[in-house]
Amino acid sequence: MNIFSKALLFAIMVCCLPCKIFAQQVMDTTLQEVKIHGKHKNSYDTKVNDFSPGQKIKTIDSATLQQFQLQSMASMLTQQTPVFVKSYGFNGLATLNFRGSSSAQSMVLWNGVPIQNAALGISDISTLPVLFMSKVHIDYGSSAALLGSGNVGGALLIENESPVFDSGKRTLSFCGGVGSFNQYMAGIKESRSFRHWYFSAKAFAQYAENNFNYTNSPGNKTTLTNSKLQSEAVMLQAAYKMSEENVLSLCAWYQQYERQIPPALFENYSDKNQTDGSLRTLLEWKKHRRDNSWYLKSSFTRDETHYRDDAILIKSDNVVYQFYNEAGYRRDLPQFGKVLVFIPVQVSWLPQADGTKQQDKAAIAAAYEVQFFNNKLEIAVNGRGETIIAQSKDSSVKHTFILPGLNASFTLTNWLSLRGNVQRTYRAPTLNELYYFPGGNISLKPEQGWSEDGGYAMKFNAGKTSVFHDLSLFTRDIHDWIYWFGGAIWTPHNIAEVHSRGVETENNLSVNVGHGMPHWKLHLGVNTSYVLATTVTSYIYNDGSVGKQIPYTPRYNGQVNVGFSYAHRDKEFSFNYNHSYTGYRFTTTDESSYILPYQTGNVQLMYKTEVFHHPVQFIGACNNIWNTQYQVVDQRPMPGTNWTIGVQLTLK
Repeated sequence: MNIFSKALLFAIMVCCLPCKIFAQQVMDTTLQEVKIHGKHKNSYDTKVNDFSPGQKIKTIDSATLQQFQLQSMASMLTQQTPVFVKSYGFNGLATLNFRGSSSAQSMVLWNGVPIQNAALGISDISTLPVLFMSKVHIDYGSSAALLGSGNVGGALLIENESPVFDSGKRTLSFCGGVGSFNQYMAGIKESRSFRHWYFSAKAFAQYAENNFNYTNSPGNKTTLTNSKLQSEAVMLQAAYKMSEENVLSLCAWYQQYERQIPPALFENYSDKNQTDGSLRTLLEWKKHRRDNSWYLKSSFTRDETHYRDDAILIKSDNVVYQFYNEAGYRRDLPQFGKVLVFIPVQVSWLPQADGTKQQDKAAIAAAYEVQFFNNKLEIAVNGRGETIIAQSKDSSVKHTFILPGLNASFTLTNWLSLRGNVQRTYRAPTLNELYYFPGGNISLKPEQGWSEDGGYAMKFNAGKTSVFHDLSLFTRDIHDWIYWFGGAIWTPHNIAEVHSRGVETENNLSVNVGHGMPHWKLHLGVNTSYVLATTVTSYIYNDGSVGKQIPYTPRYNGQVNVGFSYAHRDKEFSFNYNHSYTGYRFTTTDESSYILPYQTGNVQLMYKTEVFHHPVQFIGACNNIWNTQYQVVDQRPMPGTNWTIGVQLTLK
């Protein structure tokens, strides 16, 4: 029996022991993670709700969003999901790693629009404020036919609230907080709705010195320097209800993120700093009828990055643009299912001194979903035909391909359901991978292969006790995987073949205590993830990476949550302790160098009450309470024990 089979058997045995069934919380008022499939209408996107019955999709509940409203998306996902977040420090870049995928194979979509940097192909989720999001979903595995050709490992789906038309309704809330290392955060949200109009505005600002103590390479205690962070963000939304069937909405989101880049463990000092600015706009029209609907969306994005290193006189300024358009039509066919057809077009360009680099994507996609046996069996077939053209002054590269997919779910009983998903994947090289100077490689081949995953979910309710258990198996085979190598000059190359496979489990146990008020609820939980992502073959003769784990992909990752909630009349209190484990991460392709595993303990508190009939919420968090010295990325120290406290006041 190989190591993968042993790990799979061990995970199944652990998850089947009732006394050890823990998982993400399922509390009404405290942190929880809600499992969704196509039958549950949690997303505003019909692709997620109605044409992905076999996808593993999870929603972060509103209570968790409130708890982390003063923090970034990276902080929330690190503590509340088994997704590995590759963080370059307390205020550094943070990217996603889904099931052993690279950061460029993971998508981030805002209201259905991809917001990865169009040149880099990645999104820094440390710059995404949780305060701005009404819904957050995690799509595990590939859904390339529906979400786009770059979706290889998974996707983070973030959404704003849907416009509500109600004459005279207004909400206004303020929040603010302080924390360790001179952290200060403040935000404001306001919305007003009328019979035909809806307006909302959000703003968020933060400042931090991040001057925590750590131990450097010689073993001396020192204080992190050149580590200040300052950011501001604002989001404006307006919607007009033209008729009962037609709604037109406009959203604009601007943010600026200024951060100093502290020295790595091998550096004595650093003068590096970076400023990132993003402008994102989205104009959307929706028309809903009883059995059909139309939508049009048009988005413009401008991302700018200004990097400075005064010590060696490096100055880099890059501005990249993206124009995204999508038109779609959905039709419900009585007794014959439903069909969706949509056409996405994306144009990205990067002006540079030696000419503009441009990448154009155009596709036509369709999905068909049908149900059998009184809706117990749901099957969705989807497909996408796409053409991608990348060009510069001296060269042009064209890719044309088809992405078929099939996913299904089957409800065997009221407590057991099965799911499965098969999808062809494809990712064309980004503008940076092709044309970056110095180091770009115009000879790169696209990454392509197949992704399969499946699993089951069980849910039991026995009186005041609820038990939930979910297990997922996945495998993905990618040819021509792109990886950057180099010394003084880094260049992307194709690895011949990479095979990723593994198992994930989610389990929870919740117990209601007592009758009526006051009300107590207890929860226990655990998430586990085991991932093998290894090089199968290589174009390099006698390559030491064959059979070895892809760098920065931990084999083991897990989280335990335990806590309770208490509610009495207009008062609520919740407590949660989170313990996270991240295994070895190799930093070289031949596994010759690695970072040690680490564990962190984190506590979240939340108290809700009313003052003069206005809701007031107090939140607190203490991270890394055991003061663990660790690194997520090699040579980038992370802080020891740190805390944040905040308050939110809502005026109705």
